Amino acid sequence: MGWIDRIAARLPGARGIAVAVAGFSVLAVGVALLVLPGPGLLVIAIGMAILAREFAWAARLVAWFKSLVGKVRAAIKARRGGCTAAGISSAL
Repeated sequence: MGWIDRIAARLPGARGIAVAVAGFSVLAVGVALLVLPGPGLLVIAIGMAILAREFAWAARLVAWFKSLVGKVRAAIKARRGGCTAAGISSAL
């Protein structure tokens, strides 16, 4: 049993607290980056992914967002007629 396992055994809620603190901190930085120069949406997505490791509501939100992105990608692909840069280069 390693030292991390011994600490985890003594503090059963420590992992959840650490994930929550890290996730909400990254999420707060992402929200700040929406008005400051930086990749705000990317940082928010990373914060949500961290929170999804511990919280079911965050996992559901990440799954919903992934399905939304898939639908948007399909709509864009359908609107372009299925023509993508990879398809054009393989046709040449």
